[in-house]
Amino acid sequence: MKKFWIFLLMLPVAQVIQSQNIPQGHTNNSKFRQLYDLLPSPNRYRSADGSPGPDYWQNYVKYSMNIRLIDDKKQPVLKGEERITYLNKSPNTLSYLWIQLDQNRRAPGSFTDLVTSSGDNVMLRPGKFISEFTDKGYEGGFHIESVTDASGNPLHYDINYTMMRVDLPKPVIPGGSVQIKIKWWYNINNFTQDWARSGYEEFPDGEKEYIIAQFYPRLAQYDDVEGWQTNQFIGTGEFALPFGDFQVDITAPADFVIDGTGRLLNRSEVFSAEQNLRWQQARRSFDKPVIIVSEGEAQHKINNPDRKHTKTWRFTALKVRDFAFAASRRFIYDAMAVNINGKTKMAISMYPKEANPLWEKYSTRVVAHTLKSYSDILFDYPYHKAISVNAFRQGMEYPMICWNYGRPKPDGTYTERLKNGMISVITHEVGHNWFPMVVNSDERQWMWMDEGLNTFVQLLTEQRWQKGFPSRGFPKDVVPFMMGDQSKMQPIMVNADNMYNRSMTAYSKPAAGLYMLREVILGHDKFDKALKTYANRWKFKHPTPADFFRTMEDASGTDLDWFWRGWFFTTDVNDIGIKEVKRFYVTDKPTQRIKNMAKRYGIKVSDLPKFISLVAEDSPDFTPDMKKNQDVLIQTPALKEYLAKHFPKEEWAQIKAPKYFYRIVFEKNGGLVMPIVLQITYEDGTKERKIYPAEIWRFNDKEVSKLLATDKKIVRLEIDPENLTADVNPENNVWPKQKANSRFKNYRKNLR
Repeated sequence: MKKFWIFLLMLPVAQVIQSQNIPQGHTNNSKFRQLYDLLPSPNRYRSADGSPGPDYWQNYVKYSMNIRLIDDKKQPVLKGEERITYLNKSPNTLSYLWIQLDQNRRAPGSFTDLVTSSGDNVMLRPGKFISEFTDKGYEGGFHIESVTDASGNPLHYDINYTMMRVDLPKPVIPGGSVQIKIKWWYNINNFTQDWARSGYEEFPDGEKEYIIAQFYPRLAQYDDVEGWQTNQFIGTGEFALPFGDFQVDITAPADFVIDGTGRLLNRSEVFSAEQNLRWQQARRSFDKPVIIVSEGEAQHKINNPDRKHTKTWRFTALKVRDFAFAASRRFIYDAMAVNINGKTKMAISMYPKEANPLWEKYSTRVVAHTLKSYSDILFDYPYHKAISVNAFRQGMEYPMICWNYGRPKPDGTYTERLKNGMISVITHEVGHNWFPMVVNSDERQWMWMDEGLNTFVQLLTEQRWQKGFPSRGFPKDVVPFMMGDQSKMQPIMVNADNMYNRSMTAYSKPAAGLYMLREVILGHDKFDKALKTYANRWKFKHPTPADFFRTMEDASGTDLDWFWRGWFFTTDVNDIGIKEVKRFYVTDKPTQRIKNMAKRYGIKVSDLPKFISLVAEDSPDFTPDMKKNQDVLIQTPALKEYLAKHFPKEEWAQIKAPKYFYRIVFEKNGGLVMPIVLQITYEDGTKERKIYPAEIWRFNDKEVSKLLATDKKIVRLEIDPENLTADVNPENNVWPKQKANSRFKNYRKNLR
């Protein structure tokens, strides 16, 4: 009963509080609040400084595979038998394994088809039409013939579209291992019809080029963050894979040229004696590629194909997360040596004659340049070779090998745009050997961690190749995107398969953010050390976004939570402008403001200590004679008295005093906080750049001001003239205002 009466008494009190307009509280909404609400807590596996923790672990896998490529004219087939040994280094006991079946993306009734909106298509290729709408089309997907234990006993398994769960008869304890065997086959797809990452391309002469990847049942990633990564392979989100060792034998037509992930163990058996001599020459050629298999030799095999005999190519690869290979009798093959800090690596290209003369001239040289540049920026390339394979409209990466587009017209001519596009895609795909092949992030979840970081290092590498190269990833490049429809805009921190615009959200915007960090926020030295620290901490490991954010802060000694929050977790834009500029003059006479202050505190103006005031030209206190008193030290008695007391007279002339004073009011109309990059142009034509850190906005998110004192007259002020901070509205960036319009129009024109 007492509690009831207390409640009744409290009701009127609450009503009184509301009637008095007592302010209601709120949580911290500062743009500079820490990221504790967005990042996982550090633990024994992942430390607060962004490094692997003392109990960090990762599982490992070993594959032994026999692969057979059947080059059937009508429907090529890939068959395989594999033995998988899985090492459980986690602290958990595992009663089942999850296996990725990527080829099931192309199976009838696939998950991808079910979740993809479809409609009419006005440009279906004939093969695609037959495959999709008739019963005579391509039938994709794995055919699993058996799943057994090491002794051949059948194991129970369930297939969930692109994922297969294999139940183990005996759980794998921490530190233990298990071995299973899988026998499978599938029909190889024509990747020019379904725009897949792998498959075959058929040429007018009937011969095929094979780029084979995601071709074997492979272990899913199991880690301390996700447990088993079981997201379906829809097509956008790529891969989450453990590191492992591979022993792979590939049997194919005897006149095929094959290369792929890992070291070729029987080169002397599969190449001719003359070709092996050329290979030895290439290992000593550090300045230009050597042709190993010539166009003439490839053409001879096209004219006289060997369809009866086979050869087996044997590869071994250690500590890689995947395996891929390319095969064709049409391949030209060249190579050159690359010196990476005293160790010889091989840059290799494989391409059909249709890629010449472009590929013979550039491809292997670009591979070599990329290996050198990325090794310098991040860490030395850890593998012994890197291969670039020419394939129709491709751009896809795997350990030590990648597929790249770029073919001239039939007459051999090509545009500068095509050449630069080819150079760009080769650089990008070879660069993926660092992100994510070695710094092994979860692509199924965080696309930007490999694509964005790689696009940034690609930009630096391309500028080393040719200053002014048309690279993507500059901050100015993302402005049109950031000014777009917010209903279709997503933060960088979004799952790979759910992105509206992958090119900008996962590639260009993260790269532009890193460029800003390097050029404006941290500077080259601090940024370069921090990025190198991240790459070296997490090479051959599995980092998360939090590991990257924390390492960059830890290694640079800079709190960047405001930057990660704004650029990565929101779709806010940057718009900083010059709201007002006022000229001020020096006086030692009491201004009205000082008189009011003295009156408020009951102090006589004559009792105030000697002072200097700055008076704006539009102030009631301004007098025309103030314009004459620009030589402050000589004309102002208060300063003369101070100098006489504290400095010998002969030092007066050595003291530089400003003659001009300007107060600049900056406004921030965008949601992002960014540094203010200000370019000052003086009357004599000289220029000066000042950078005010983003923290200038910490107490006022809308407006801040700075007082500039200089001995030269300012005639122009411009915010971020090089657009290093992705400012979306240059119209308010220039003072005097009338000079902004032409720049704004030109800027808009360039965006189009």
